[in-house]
Amino acid sequence: MLRITEYIRDALSRKGYRPFSGTIVIWNITNNCNLSCKHCYANANQAKGKDLDSEEAISLIHQLKQSDVKFAILSGGEPLLRDDIFDIASELKNAGIKTYLSTNGILVSEDNINRIKEHIDYIGISIDGETEIHDSFRGRKGAFEDSMRAIRLCLKNGLKVGVRFTLTENTQKSLPFIFGLARKEGIPKIYISHLVYSGMAGNLRDVERDDYWRAVEFILKKSFEFVEKNVPTDVVTGNNDADAVMLLDAFKKRYPDAYDRLYERLKMWGGNQAGKRLVNIDSEGNVKPDPFFHDAVGNVRTRSFCEIWNSNGILSRLRENPRRLRGRCGKCAYIEICNGNSRARAYARYGNYYEEDPACYI
Repeated sequence: MLRITEYIRDALSRKGYRPFSGTIVIWNITNNCNLSCKHCYANANQAKGKDLDSEEAISLIHQLKQSDVKFAILSGGEPLLRDDIFDIASELKNAGIKTYLSTNGILVSEDNINRIKEHIDYIGISIDGETEIHDSFRGRKGAFEDSMRAIRLCLKNGLKVGVRFTLTENTQKSLPFIFGLARKEGIPKIYISHLVYSGMAGNLRDVERDDYWRAVEFILKKSFEFVEKNVPTDVVTGNNDADAVMLLDAFKKRYPDAYDRLYERLKMWGGNQAGKRLVNIDSEGNVKPDPFFHDAVGNVRTRSFCEIWNSNGILSRLRENPRRLRGRCGKCAYIEICNGNSRARAYARYGNYYEEDPACYI
């Protein structure tokens, strides 16, 4: 994840930076869902399987702690459909693991808001555009209003909450709406996810190259505006680390004297972290370098997470610095910043994890 506004502020304030140590796990704790979203990488409700049960989940948490996992993002499907969601979150908290919730918000209510506040450190709720666009994208009429109700309920109860938005050909025109919504509602975070061609999202069209460039320019323009006008909303993007190169170029034009500080910060951040400081565990216990990878590197039902995470093969290759890649990515002068971008997207397009990322717009 590229924390755009945070990095801009830090570079301008000369704030010191200590690289993140530890691992982030994106844990799809169930494949069940109450929506049918067009971009669902998990194929929720499409692929039949058996979620890890409570005992397996608790055992896994102990293994995550031993493997220096610092953050867990609980996702799905819809994670709030699990009856033991708060037992899992409580165990993560007891293990000292910060716990985030990624949800469509429909099941957030007055009945569970206090338990969410007790066990969850941050909640991300998906909004993919204006009412009609969001409802169409999510496959359910009224989904937009339900998600907005959840956001407002979280804000009312003092929860850290943010909007999650997926950038696609059909949603790109909603970017101004999303930024306006955050300002109007006082939402403290906007997370913009670029499209990765995995699961249901393989059927979607990415943004055309010129429009892609303009979309990222708009995101950066609004990010600088938020920093310069002291708007208390953080802007974060994910799944296209070329954004860091665009950020660096835009920053240099505005603040040339602080360019070196941002450049060093981005190098320490290190770009794509799949298989290095980021790992995914799906609902059936398959371990992947990130949620979009076609192949698993093991399953926690047959091997311990520690053993899987410390194994060789593709994980060792992903942890090389710089990564050995082909095509434009292998020759790119910015690889120390973006780290070769999405290996899952390369596989989806070329059938090879080490080819160039087809969604790099640089």
